[in-house]
Amino acid sequence: MSEDTSSSSDPTGKSGWWARLFPIRGEEARGRTDIIAFLSECRERGLLAADEHAMLKGVLEVSETQVRDIMVPRSHMVVLDPDEPPEVLLKTIMDSGHSRFPVIGEDRDQVVGILLAKDLLCRFGDNSVSEQLVIADLLRAPVFIPESKRLNALLTQFRESRNHMAIVVDEYGGVAGLATIEDVIEQIVGDIGDEHDPEATEQIQDLGEGRFNVFALTRIEDFNEFFAVALSDEEYDTVGGLVMHELGRLPRRGELLDFGGFRFKVLRADRRRIYALEVSRVEGAAAG
Repeated sequence: MSEDTSSSSDPTGKSGWWARLFPIRGEEARGRTDIIAFLSECRERGLLAADEHAMLKGVLEVSETQVRDIMVPRSHMVVLDPDEPPEVLLKTIMDSGHSRFPVIGEDRDQVVGILLAKDLLCRFGDNSVSEQLVIADLLRAPVFIPESKRLNALLTQFRESRNHMAIVVDEYGGVAGLATIEDVIEQIVGDIGDEHDPEATEQIQDLGEGRFNVFALTRIEDFNEFFAVALSDEEYDTVGGLVMHELGRLPRRGELLDFGGFRFKVLRADRRRIYALEVSRVEGAAAG
């Protein structure tokens, strides 16, 4: 009868799951950088599909990413004012399509609670109840976290507390934005769209005054058709790819690029990808 000596011969566990997953090169990995490089090599050799590579890399990077890199900024938060009539609050909820909302006091720096849409909607079945509805009675305690919190720690906190939203505060205690469990999971599995995301139904949205909101995954050919231009798609397939290629790196939120007669402003991005851009024409600029 053979005896399993793996635990005694390998107290570090390096011949365990890692060696079984990568039996050829597993022993050569000495840190996260080596593992990420090895995963990239596996992708190039066709041993990993693109989505598999992205998810494995995301798992490794999530512990190094801070909340400030993925949060919804304060200016984009959909908040509720408890002093507004219930029907006004209901319209805001229905228009946004979100399921959880910060409820504010005097301003956005005073978040007094979190309202779940289902809690409010359940009370609207009875008109007599809705007329006497007090929003404060439905609020759940908000969770506050610092901008510097790591995503792996936030995910653990979400799982243990069963909260799905946290309010992000800056070093001075002011509200900087919010983060949800979906935002964290997206860092691993990629962008999770739904029917309420504007990008899911319309990749290019007219914001007025010559400005357009463009989903980063919009294909160059669709961009060309919409704006009646002829940007080349030989070196990149999407608008986000164009911006990254021309800058030579992954840009941060707020960065600008003038190219092909357009100005591209990064609206939402993290350490792994660009999500949305604001695009406007640049007067007098030559087309690319």
